[in-house]
Amino acid sequence: MEKRNPANGDYVVIKAMDDGVNVIGLTRGTDTRFHHSEKLDKGEVMIAQFTEHTSAIKIRGKASIITSYGQVESDPKK
Repeated sequence: MEKRNPANGDYVVIKAMDDGVNVIGLTRGTDTRFHHSEKLDKGEVMIAQFTEHTSAIKIRGKASIITSYGQVESDPKK
């Protein structure tokens, strides 16, 4: 069985279902900070990876998110 290293982390596929979906990468460590941000328009797809620097990904807006654990849809901000 393959051991997973945070530097070789899981991939996440994010597909924007509306214009203006924000994808924000958050740092790993004692102080969690934003380190990267992207804005996706409807139909755009982004493939992100958890790394030694990225411990979390925050998604704002209506999007479909696919991981090795399954698929989920985020709700648009009201």
